Parts: sequence; C-alpha cells; structure tokens
Amino acid sequence: MANRKSIKNTADLVFYFSHKFFALLLVALFLLMFICIGYMSKEAFQEIGLGLFTGMKWIPAQKMYGMLPVIYGTIVSSLVALLIAVPMSLCIALYLVEISHHRVGSVISFFVEMLAAIPSIVFGMWGLFVLVPFMRSWVQPALLSTMGWMPFFQGPPFGMGLLTAGIILAMMIMPTITSVCIEVFKTISQIQKESALGLGATRWEMIRLSVLKASVSGITGASVLGLGRAFGETMAVTMVVGNVARISASLFEPSQTMASLLANQYAEADGDLHLSALTAVGFVLFIIALIINFFARVIVLRSRGRDG
Repeated sequence: MANRKSIKNTADLVFYFSHKFFALLLVALFLLMFICIGYMSKEAFQEIGLGLFTGMKWIPAQKMYGMLPVIYGTIVSSLVALLIAVPMSLCIALYLVEISHHRVGSVISFFVEMLAAIPSIVFGMWGLFVLVPFMRSWVQPALLSTMGWMPFFQGPPFGMGLLTAGIILAMMIMPTITSVCIEVFKTISQIQKESALGLGATRWEMIRLSVLKASVSGITGASVLGLGRAFGETMAVTMVVGNVARISASLFEPSQTMASLLANQYAEADGDLHLSALTAVGFVLFIIALIINFFARVIVLRSRGRDG
C-alpha cells in the first residue's frame, strides 16, 4: 500500500492528494448533512421531546406531532417489499446465470434494467389507476375470504394500503436486487460448480451449496440496497399508501410512511414547529437508514469471515 512518503513523482503526489481530498470531502458532506438536519430538528426535539417518537397522532392544526405511525408504516411497507422482492429477485438472477440460454438471458436482463429506469412517478400512476382497483376488486377480497382469520388480512378492501405500497416498492427494488445478485453469482468459479456436479450433486444441490451458500454476503448487500431505496421512496408510495397516519395490524388499512409525510406537508408547513417536526422526521429516517446499513455491514463481514 503506497503512502505519501513513498511517492516521489510530482504527478503521483497530485494524484494522491486530489483523491484524498475528494474522499475526505465525501465524509465532510455526510457529517455536514447530519449536523444541519439535526440542528433544524432541534426545536421539535426541545418542544415535544420523547412524544415525537411515541405520539400516535400527527395533527399540525392542534400542534400534535407524533411520528410513531409513520415509522410503523415505513418499516412495515419496506418489510413487505423485501418479503416479495428478495425471493423473486433470487429466482430471476439464478435463472439468468445458471439456467437460461445466454440469448434469452440477455433479453430478460434488458427488461430488468429497463424496469429500474422507470421513474417513480410512473410507478405511482400505474399503481393508482391499475394496481389499486385490481387489489380492491380481486386480490384483497380473495385474501379476506381465504386468510381473513389472520389479523394481517382483515378489514374492508380499500385497495390502497400497506400491502399495495409494499407491492409497488417490491417492483421498484427488484431490479436493484436482481442486478447485484447476478454480479455476485457470476463471481462463483465454474470449477467449484463442476466439482459439486462431479461429486454427484443434482443441479439444485449444486446451486444451493456452491452458489447460494457462497453468496450470502452478496445477497445480504443486495437486499440492503433494495431496503435503502424502499425506505426513501416517496412519490410512488404517496400515491397508493392512503396517507393516513395510523397503526393497524391489517395490511389492507391505509397508512403513511415517513417519506410520504414529508412529500405531502413539507412545502406547506405553516409554522416553525411544524417545519422542525417534519425535519425531525427526515432526521430519524436518516438515522434508521444508518442503523440498517451498519447491521447489514456487520452481517456481510461475519459471512465473509465464515467463508474465509
């Protein structure tokens, strides 16, 4: 590893210091963003205190700012999206890498990449005019009649709600997870796969032992990237989640996420406390994303340690 003392050439020194400057600038921007958002949230934390996290109602007209329902809506919708997107993304990636003909795989890969390029507002419009009526008329009544005994599938079929938002988010994060998983699976050596087959393993056993087991850290990283986008997604979720700040076990009930709350109210904040409370929501969303990425990094490092 080269260091500054070992570099004698002037061009190499310029290269070294310029890259070091941009790396430190990135850290500085991150810290500056964290400090600024935290400072803008100071009034809400001082005025409301812990009630900002434990409050069940968000009514600006009555100066009631409780973000617990929107934290709940953010977490549940993102988890629903992951439960849908991760298995489907793994299946698509495995098919493209291990099973399909390269011509078929190239066509499917093209459409996966195109799905990632669709703007979120387009997903939201499609969800509002197509998915919501379909969920209200077909999916939710079917779930209600077959699994209505579970608290997750109870209540009237509104169409909008956490389940619909989770499906939209799953569609949006699936290309990201699929693309990363494809690259991870391609790093598995062909010798390792052929060795498993040579020892008598079936195709599925080879995939399970030589591909999936060796790719745990990469799959975890892909899932975290998808979760990060799901947490911060705004417009598509805003159009289908229902935008009602409440906590309910049913996935049919309208709800609200932290990002959709900011999108709906930040431009129309009518007071310093309201603006500070909204900024506090963004600050908490920032912290949650940091915590998730921290634990994901720990999982990846542990997986690499076991593999090594």
